[in-house]
Amino acid sequence: MDASGLIGKSAAISSIKALVDKVKDLEAPVLITGESGTGKELIARAIHFTGARAGGRFVALNCGAIPDHLLESELFGYARGAFTGAMRDKAGLIEEAQNGTFFLDEVGDLSFPLQAKLLRALQEKEIRRLGENRTRAVDARFISATNKSLEKEIGRGRFREDLYYRLRIITIEIPPLRERKDDLLLLLDHFAEKYAREMKKERVYFAPRSLDLFLEYGWPGNVRELQNEVQRCLILCGEDRFIREEHLSPKINPREEMSNGRDCNFFEAKAEFVKRFLNQALLRANYNKARTAEEIGLSRQGLFKLIKKHKIEAPSRDFGGDSGPD
Repeated sequence: MDASGLIGKSAAISSIKALVDKVKDLEAPVLITGESGTGKELIARAIHFTGARAGGRFVALNCGAIPDHLLESELFGYARGAFTGAMRDKAGLIEEAQNGTFFLDEVGDLSFPLQAKLLRALQEKEIRRLGENRTRAVDARFISATNKSLEKEIGRGRFREDLYYRLRIITIEIPPLRERKDDLLLLLDHFAEKYAREMKKERVYFAPRSLDLFLEYGWPGNVRELQNEVQRCLILCGEDRFIREEHLSPKINPREEMSNGRDCNFFEAKAEFVKRFLNQALLRANYNKARTAEEIGLSRQGLFKLIKKHKIEAPSRDFGGDSGPD
């Protein structure tokens, strides 16, 4: 994991990291797209906390989680007496993001009238609280996200085209996890370590067949689903040092496979994990060891030793002459 907090070595994640680095100090709005659970808020946080506005607040709001009649007051705030129950003045979330970043998740769920008010806030850099006549200047960077195709929503008359172009000056698209299986082993390793630490358990590894099942599954819920599955497995495995087939949920293990009863050797399971990881990394780099070592954070000599230790074979012609240990 680097300073951005983004985990992965796939071409897609490497490209996203590079784009985050390019836009983090800019003021231009960013639109993040991707299926539910792909980590859109994580990207938004990476932009904020590694960029020029890191000293300000990161304020997030999910449009789909709040009823429409309450959303306007959440966004823009209200004055005392603006409606029944408004007993005091209250700043909206956009105001609270002053000098920081305002993240609007699932922006495609925003109603048409609120889209117009959001457009004005973006264009004029000012908002008006409910029940007030005066405007207030706001200095917040806008990052939005959606799991919908806003182009299709525009065609259906449900999203303003002018707001769309205002939001998407920079667009970051996150591919689903099923399209970046290269990252799956890294994510599994990260979450297993993270949640074992939080649960005050010893480090847990994946038995070889359970790892196969994780890799075969399509992950429609993406990284969020993966996180939940690892947490569930850590609970069900108890004091076992290995996540086995029987610990997996039925959707991951639909045939209800069981481990063969033989105790899995700790070092055998770890070696299997490392071997798979190295094979995938080498394949991505077309078996160029120098490039592979750079991608996974090893020296060429360190990579060579692991290749030899785990007896990894590769077509010698694909090494392009880079077959030495250093």
